[in-house]
Amino acid sequence: MASPVGAYSSGTSSLQNSGSGSEGDMNMIPMQVNITDQKKRKRMQSNRESARRSRMKKQQHMEGLTAQIEELKKENNQITANVGITTQMYMNVESENAILRVQMAELSNRLQSLNDIIHYIESSNSLFQETDQFFNDCGFFETWNTFPVNQTIMASNDMLMY
Repeated sequence: MASPVGAYSSGTSSLQNSGSGSEGDMNMIPMQVNITDQKKRKRMQSNRESARRSRMKKQQHMEGLTAQIEELKKENNQITANVGITTQMYMNVESENAILRVQMAELSNRLQSLNDIIHYIESSNSLFQETDQFFNDCGFFETWNTFPVNQTIMASNDMLMY
């Protein structure tokens, strides 16, 4: 009878080794086996619940990560679109800037030419003033100074035929 008792639990090995075989000891074996079985069942149930909670937690974590991936993909697409728009705007500004630089160079050249002309005229005026002074001193321009400067010139139809 020792072999059936050993098959129930490893916790009852001290009873098996006693070798007493009395009926009082036999009455205690089913009770210990029953307690041991209950502990095993309780531990197995607890393990199952723990595994179920672990699976649920893992599933929730995966769902959260999936939602986060989708959100990051949307954000990435928006950033990519914004970078494209910004790049296009940058290129437009760069081309406009290049045009403005060319216009500025052209206007600078025109300004320099006009300044050169003004300088030439001013230097020529001083020469003409000296010449005018010479001719005025000689009395050469006295007859020209008697004519009115703002006199209206009349034209007739006969003159416009040509």
